[in-house]
Amino acid sequence: MPRISNGVVGFLNFLVFLLSIPILGSGVWLATRHGTECEKFLTGPVVILGLFVMLVSLAGFIGACFRVSCLLWIYLFVTFLLIILLFFFTIFAFVVTNKGAGKVASDKGYRQYRLGDYSHWLQKRVQNGENWRRIESCIRDAKVCKDSGVNRFAANFYENNLSPIQSGCCKPPASCGFGYGNNGTVDTLDGDCTSWRNEEDLLCYQCDSCKAAVLASLKNDWRKVAALNIVVLIFLVVVYSVGCCAFRNNSSSRSSYGYARRKGYP
Repeated sequence: MPRISNGVVGFLNFLVFLLSIPILGSGVWLATRHGTECEKFLTGPVVILGLFVMLVSLAGFIGACFRVSCLLWIYLFVTFLLIILLFFFTIFAFVVTNKGAGKVASDKGYRQYRLGDYSHWLQKRVQNGENWRRIESCIRDAKVCKDSGVNRFAANFYENNLSPIQSGCCKPPASCGFGYGNNGTVDTLDGDCTSWRNEEDLLCYQCDSCKAAVLASLKNDWRKVAALNIVVLIFLVVVYSVGCCAFRNNSSSRSSYGYARRKGYP
């Protein structure tokens, strides 16, 4: 009769295996359709994540329930590596997102974002042309500017509570004075004002304020992920400890079986 630790590890990994099926399925679905640049960018990581979770959970399930020590050892080794990686990623996430915050525009319903306020590591990520092309594609696919609910040139647009992306990418910066000439371009020549275009597919997507707004959203998301990682780390440490007990059970069962064989028992 399997011991409790083996049963717990087997049950948890069976649940994780079931979870990996929709993850892998969504990746395959993205790969088979001719989607946007943003969807193509997500396809590889989703498929790899689904396969990784599925294989590791299978190793843990078979190793624990069928007493296959080599598979259980691989499962414990991978889990240990995940614990180390998550630990350092959590620290890294808090460090690189420590700087940067939007400044409230007076009498406006939004914050203004400056690229220089964020860590140099994050700045380099969005200043890379290939990275930004993919991010820009995702912003367009999300229809952030189209779904703002009001005409973006109307006065009440600037009085709404805008998201960081809407504030940084869908309008010219407040420093431009919101002055427009007859050709639809901003009258001032200062900074992002020259990057602003009064066209649906251009807007301020090439502005530093848009890149800063993306980093503002990324900072909030990474902070939430880092907090969640602490919970995941505790869970993984518990699972790893129970897995070590299951591995010892496998080893002791194998030793008992060998001892019985030497004594002549069937």
